[in-house]
Amino acid sequence: MNTSLFKYAVEVERTSSISRAARNLMMAQPNLSKAIKELEESIGFAIFERTPKGVIPTPRGNVFLDYARSILSQIESIEALSAAVGKDLQKFAITVSRGSWLSGAIVSFASGLDESLGLDLDIRETSSMEVINNVTSGRYNLGIIRYRSIYEQYFSDFLAHHRLSSETVWEFECLVLMSCGHTLANVERLEPEMLTDCTEIVHGDTVIPYLSSRGDAGQEHGMQASRQIRLYERGNQFELLSHMPTTFMWSSPIPEDMLGRYGLVQRRCHVPDNSYKDLLIYPNGHRFTALEKRFIEQLGSAREKVAAQIFN
Repeated sequence: MNTSLFKYAVEVERTSSISRAARNLMMAQPNLSKAIKELEESIGFAIFERTPKGVIPTPRGNVFLDYARSILSQIESIEALSAAVGKDLQKFAITVSRGSWLSGAIVSFASGLDESLGLDLDIRETSSMEVINNVTSGRYNLGIIRYRSIYEQYFSDFLAHHRLSSETVWEFECLVLMSCGHTLANVERLEPEMLTDCTEIVHGDTVIPYLSSRGDAGQEHGMQASRQIRLYERGNQFELLSHMPTTFMWSSPIPEDMLGRYGLVQRRCHVPDNSYKDLLIYPNGHRFTALEKRFIEQLGSAREKVAAQIFN
């Protein structure tokens, strides 16, 4: 059986749409429909059914897709083994939500590897919903998502539906990040109304389906900044904060060395429901590699270091 068909089926499940899956796979929709039909005929039962909510797996289709993802994962492992013949390959992949403390953990992990050996790191930073899509599709086995704690049940149900396990990495309070030159930089504890006339920097792709049209902390807490700058990549945020001292953004706790490098400060702000979680997610039954276990240990060390600087 052609295992490419397994990839097609997994992508259809991920997108709940033949047309979107075809675009992602860079193939014509009729060809994908034909391939799925041939696959269903070869195994003797329907994998998908059409509903008002899109194309969803049948009960037997769910079982088949579990096996398909497992087979695809095994094939990737075999390919990695083949690529590592004659050398010790350090292979690690993860998809994560945007977060500077997470970035610091990744840098510490990567810099601690032995560069004299084979090295294959794949690190993708994106929105939480896309992280879930990346892990569900089998492109990555590890992911880290971020959400407000009041959405706990939604994400718990969403992860269970996609057959993903999770572990809490950190639960924290979002802080206001700004330049040392900001007029509010010396105020230890802010009130929301102090930020009304400032320019807020937000990530523009943090939509949570069925819950909110916007995902940034300020909007979720009922604040309405009069000016906003929307970013889709994290790389520009520190530069903007440094060079535009009227700007601010909500963020997870930032490592001290990053704050010093860009001349930034973080301040607490009195807003309701200001509790967030970073969650490690992975497919049910996933067996962690030695490098993955090492990375998880590094996460713990990075969290404790940043937490200590905030509460001291």
